[in-house]
Amino acid sequence: MADGRALRASIASDPRARAWFYQLLLAAALAGLGYFAWTNAVANMAARGVPVGFGFWNDTAGFDVNQTLIPFSALSTYGRAFWVGLVNTLLVGAISIVLATPLGFAVGLARLAPNWLLSRLALVYVELTRNTPLLLQLFFWYNAVLKTLPPPRQSLSVAGVVFLNNRALYLPRPVFGEGAWLVGAALAVAFLLAMALAVAGRRRQMETGEGSNDLWPALTLIVGLPVVAYFAAHRPIGFDVAQLRGFNFVGGTEMHLEFAALVFGLATYTAGFIAEIVRAGVMAVPHGQSEAAAALGLRRGLALRLVVTPQALRLITPPLTSQYLNIIKNSSLAVFIGYPDLVLIFAGTVLNQTHAALQVMAVTMAVYLAISLVVSFALNLFNARNALKER
Repeated sequence: MADGRALRASIASDPRARAWFYQLLLAAALAGLGYFAWTNAVANMAARGVPVGFGFWNDTAGFDVNQTLIPFSALSTYGRAFWVGLVNTLLVGAISIVLATPLGFAVGLARLAPNWLLSRLALVYVELTRNTPLLLQLFFWYNAVLKTLPPPRQSLSVAGVVFLNNRALYLPRPVFGEGAWLVGAALAVAFLLAMALAVAGRRRQMETGEGSNDLWPALTLIVGLPVVAYFAAHRPIGFDVAQLRGFNFVGGTEMHLEFAALVFGLATYTAGFIAEIVRAGVMAVPHGQSEAAAALGLRRGLALRLVVTPQALRLITPPLTSQYLNIIKNSSLAVFIGYPDLVLIFAGTVLNQTHAALQVMAVTMAVYLAISLVVSFALNLFNARNALKER
């Protein structure tokens, strides 16, 4: 009893002990609430014959997927279907980010261009993409643009190797022969040498103040070294080009219209927001920096690349992270145009067949959370590195 009174007196008199006590009390209440919700859900699922665990993971799926990067058939498992949806989601997110970033930067800089017509066209693009729903834009790309393309016999062609029609987009498929790894190794070595060249040039500039143009040597390495390895290995990489056979194309890499509509929609939509981020970041750089660059004789484009953009990048990166995360999350709208992403395959078809709603939704939400955390961590590292360079 004395110990209990002493403990209560300590908690009542010590603010720090009282804070810890309340936090532990709240944590216990939350744990109890979670335990009650879990046991109640398990009991209800068992009463209705809904699977409680993940035993369905290795069951036969019984359905097919029209676009996969990894082998899948109706005899594959539900777990395999999960990986198919995940890979398709990552593919759309990666390509959309790659396309949206340069497009957004170009439109953002065009907003600041002295050319009146160019800046107004960029303004119209930004206002149009930012103020219309993304789902409506996806429907526009899918139904109003891609579905109205000509049939396969009248396909739009680029140099006779890329074909686009109302069925799919056909791209050349690389075919790797013996010795192809030499070309890949040469490309990796070229990138490492180009990075070393850039680091050496930056160090020399910091030490002596003399600028260095390492762009052309780096491009020569990146292009020239793989080309030399390609011919030295007797051209081990070829391309399978799609060819019209009857009423459709065979060969090549077939990209369905749902994939193209989703990528175009996500890239053009997000680019409008990135453009405003870039414009705001550039305008936040003090105008005296541009004036100082002009006083040193730098042209407008060179001053923008060497003086303004490096300083604006520290301001651009944090909100740019949010836009990259939005691309990943907005890709779940693929279900409305029929692209087989994680939501359509796993949280749609698998859930409807197994009725394991709790497990399927928990896994799906955890995947999107993990992807978002990885992207945020990578861009936060990039932003921190830029901040250290500024100091």
